[in-house]
Amino acid sequence: MEFASYLAGERWSDHPACTHPLLAALARLVNDNTDDESRSRLVHLVPSIIGLTSTDLRVDAHIALRCATTALPVAAAERQLALAVSVLAAEEMLARLDGVPSGRLSPRSQEAMDQVPQAAAQARKFSRTAKITEKGFRRYAAPNAVQLAVVGIVQACVKDPDTMLRGLLEATIDDCTRLIRGADAASVTPSPAAAPTAAPAS
Repeated sequence: MEFASYLAGERWSDHPACTHPLLAALARLVNDNTDDESRSRLVHLVPSIIGLTSTDLRVDAHIALRCATTALPVAAAERQLALAVSVLAAEEMLARLDGVPSGRLSPRSQEAMDQVPQAAAQARKFSRTAKITEKGFRRYAAPNAVQLAVVGIVQACVKDPDTMLRGLLEATIDDCTRLIRGADAASVTPSPAAAPTAAPAS
């Protein structure tokens, strides 16, 4: 993010104005939780995030949703409930912003929730009574989803969490590009998020 601020001609900072704040937060978390070799592979992503910003809350919701659905199937059991609640909160916010009936899940969300049925059932029960405001979602729920997801992946029993984190960041950049710049500008990153691969049981 500091390199992005430099290339954008801004004051040297890891919180540049040229990038959506939540996307920048994800980039910092991925950077801070990967080893030196993997970190060097993130540099080529910097140009794609310059100018990628918006005040549309849909962007925050899609970032949170991408992070939560990626981490949910591989996260440890104690993190699954919070991640499942994050999935439902992001879907609810998107439904509200788009003016469509709530309660429906996107295929990606449904697939992630199906892999953790117990946590999904608990999350649905919790979400029936928990109402969140747009301000609360932007300030708390969405950032928490991003942080929970990164920690969940780092601590998950997967073969290569660094690759999974990089794939998550790449896919999120593509999501944001599509939302902010349009479908024709999407796929600016090398590949979508890699499917999670669980490590063999020891």
